[in-house]
Amino acid sequence: AAVALVALSGPYTRSSYAAKLSPPSKTVAEQLIETMLKLVKLCAVAAVALVANAPLAAAETEAPAAETFEFQAEVNRLMDIIINSLYKNKEIFLREVISNGSDALDKIRFVAVSDKTALDSKKELEIRISFDKDARTLTIRDSGVGMTKADLVANLGTVAKSGTTNFVEAMSGDQGGDLSLIGQFGVGFYSVYLVADKVRVRSKHNDDEQHCWESAADSSFSVWKDDGEDLGRGTEITLYLKEDAGEFLDQDRLEELVLRYSEFITFPIYLYKSSTETVEVEDDEEEDLDDDEEEDDEDLDEDDDEYEDEDEPARTTTVTNWDWAQVNSESAIWARDASEVEDDEYKSFYKTFSKDTADPTTWIHFKAEGEVEFKSILFVPGQVPFDMYDSYHNKNAQLRLYVRKVLITDEFEDLVPRYLNFLRGVVDSDDLPLNVSRETLQQHKVLKVMGKKLVRKALEMLRKLAQKSDADDDDEDDEDDED
Repeated sequence: AAVALVALSGPYTRSSYAAKLSPPSKTVAEQLIETMLKLVKLCAVAAVALVANAPLAAAETEAPAAETFEFQAEVNRLMDIIINSLYKNKEIFLREVISNGSDALDKIRFVAVSDKTALDSKKELEIRISFDKDARTLTIRDSGVGMTKADLVANLGTVAKSGTTNFVEAMSGDQGGDLSLIGQFGVGFYSVYLVADKVRVRSKHNDDEQHCWESAADSSFSVWKDDGEDLGRGTEITLYLKEDAGEFLDQDRLEELVLRYSEFITFPIYLYKSSTETVEVEDDEEEDLDDDEEEDDEDLDEDDDEYEDEDEPARTTTVTNWDWAQVNSESAIWARDASEVEDDEYKSFYKTFSKDTADPTTWIHFKAEGEVEFKSILFVPGQVPFDMYDSYHNKNAQLRLYVRKVLITDEFEDLVPRYLNFLRGVVDSDDLPLNVSRETLQQHKVLKVMGKKLVRKALEMLRKLAQKSDADDDDEDDEDDED
């Protein structure tokens, strides 16, 4: 535009302008009008140039438009990572499945508070475990809330989708806060593939028909309407075990795992167990005697019959019986108020979880609140462990960590000082910083706070024990003086 202005105004320099004004044929007004018209043309040309160059200027100043993409995942590889990387021990799968069943039972019990008909389909709230050695299957069934077809697709077909978390979030007000549900990460179910090649889930919800879900931990799963045995309500998980998972077809091994990880689950856990007994076998020939033989026998001397009966040994055989037996008979007394628990209950509980035959010397039952909330019972053994001073620096206090009554670990390091490594007890918290597998604790300042509170309570317990011992000694001295 500037170049065009100079080009057009070139004839109107000071010398040429004077020459133009000299002819009498054009007045000053006419010359001014011509000049104004030329200036208007010049402005129009400049405006056209500016409009033509505007897109180029905008392109130089504006950032390029960004495209948004979603992360993609190779499903087979992702499942392999989840199954084989999150968990250290294969046996953890049973804890996870039982915990899911416990959550389902808690949900239906919560629903039944507002809907009295929720339990009509099945009154019993329980978990049942059975196995079939011939078919190499392990089955865990609960009578919980169950899942609809949509739930099966959404919860089991979506990795890290937690139905428990959604249920808690759907609750509002204080009612939701009162729920004590275990699941939170949405990956616990997939631990079954640590021991199983294929898993089949049958589920019945009060609001839907019974459906079946099946997958081999690959990139797909199938869902169909189930016409098999009616569950009434709840979920049944059948594991088709791998070749190296035969140990989970042994009833003693299953009972051991249930007692270790899920002994204090609120709901009863039944195991389909076999037992053998010796029974006498009746002689069929004696029952089939004809009348003539019976008449002849009547003529025999009674004494001879008694003598013969004593000489003939009873025929016996071994019979195998299968029946349901409850595994978890102990209750989590730490969840109750200390004023509600009797001394005999503390002693029985101590012997059960510590496998000690002697009564504890003393104990303390408390609930800690503040930055971290937990309930705990600490015991001082009745007898000094024979190896108390052996490998002193390598021993830890025998404390068990539970989260909502499910065992997480019994391997504490540096939670309490070494000089308290003779303590035994349980610690149960709802909000500890756990990793996804719930097998290990994350390093967190909350653990230090918990450790300080445990040490403070342990020292308080020992101080009271010492004071009681001193008082007993003084009473004995007074009695001796009186004598």
